[in-house]
Amino acid sequence: MALTREGSRLITVDGIVYRWRVRGKPTYAQALCERPLTLAIEQADRKGSVLLVTMPQDHPSNWIGGPPVPVLPSTVAAVVRKALAEGWRPNQPAAAFHMAAPDLSPKPRTP
Repeated sequence: MALTREGSRLITVDGIVYRWRVRGKPTYAQALCERPLTLAIEQADRKGSVLLVTMPQDHPSNWIGGPPVPVLPSTVAAVVRKALAEGWRPNQPAAAFHMAAPDLSPKPRTP
């Protein structure tokens, strides 16, 4: 499965260019906030495995009206690094690699 270029963004992580995107329209379950946002990532210059990441936030176009939480490039970079550490091989043809987004919330400082 390849990502469409339209609506996707490029990001360079550790010298490799990746393409990422969030689905423009929510699925029915995402619109009702029953399913979270899904992020799709692939290596930009090669065909291979697509990374599908379940994010902790709701889709920004949900019908419930919750506040949208943006997917930041820093979050995408952290997700790519974690997926690579967990065995995702973006340059090898394979089924989609599924994972949940890592917890990227700031940790409280200890004295």
